[in-house]
Amino acid sequence: MVGTLLLNASFRVFPRLSCQARSPLPVKPTPLRIPTPQPHWASLQAEVEAHLRQTIPIKEPLEVFRPMHQLVFAAPHTTVPTLCLAACELVGGHRSEAMAAAAALLLSLANAHAHEHLDDSEGANIALLTGDGVVSFGFELLARGEGAGRERAERVVRVIVEISRAVGSGGLIDSQHMAKKLRAEGMKRVVEKRDGGLHACGAACGAVLGGGSEEEIEKLRRFGFHVGMMRGMAQRGFDKLDVEEQRNLALKELHFFKDTHLHLISTFLNFY
Repeated sequence: MVGTLLLNASFRVFPRLSCQARSPLPVKPTPLRIPTPQPHWASLQAEVEAHLRQTIPIKEPLEVFRPMHQLVFAAPHTTVPTLCLAACELVGGHRSEAMAAAAALLLSLANAHAHEHLDDSEGANIALLTGDGVVSFGFELLARGEGAGRERAERVVRVIVEISRAVGSGGLIDSQHMAKKLRAEGMKRVVEKRDGGLHACGAACGAVLGGGSEEEIEKLRRFGFHVGMMRGMAQRGFDKLDVEEQRNLALKELHFFKDTHLHLISTFLNFY
């Protein structure tokens, strides 16, 4: 049984009834009390990594595949890919439908980590080239992922655009540049571009691939943004009240899904 949700009395957890748009509850969100989320997140993370181990095996030529394998699985864990899977399930899809997108997001973030931790060693150029290579491989995974038909193809194209924007010059790359230039008081903008933007992308991609309505996609995009802000601000030492404000804003977006099983997606509210 899912842990108690401390919302108002009319907000309860139900099985999925439909994917139709709903009206949000006109109430102010209050804190959630939910079980320790790590096991749920770890299970999703393990599925994404297992998928990538199948698609990036260590094989010949070793000078190509070994660095790819090492770069991908040495990068720090992030909740962006797993949020993609959880959002897909929330709108009535199966997580397998979003697995390629989750993998592509993980590959893009692994590349970003490689760029941020380059040194002056001989292996720096290899790491740089390998990182850039895994990004294009992520888009290849999306293009040849599960499913067929025009509707599926349109969703995949939309997700490719979403990821390209989130990790491109107006998103993740811009945040990396800003982080080097801005003083501490300007770091909120970096968090918005990086943590907020990437989590928003992950949630929106999952909702798109799960067949969510436009309203559901945008609600989950905003939920992801606030979850990312919550995590990024907490990790960078922002005031606890600012972090809690982002958590409450994320929770407000979940009120839209009041007739839905919220167990999995709600665990992301405790990741800080």
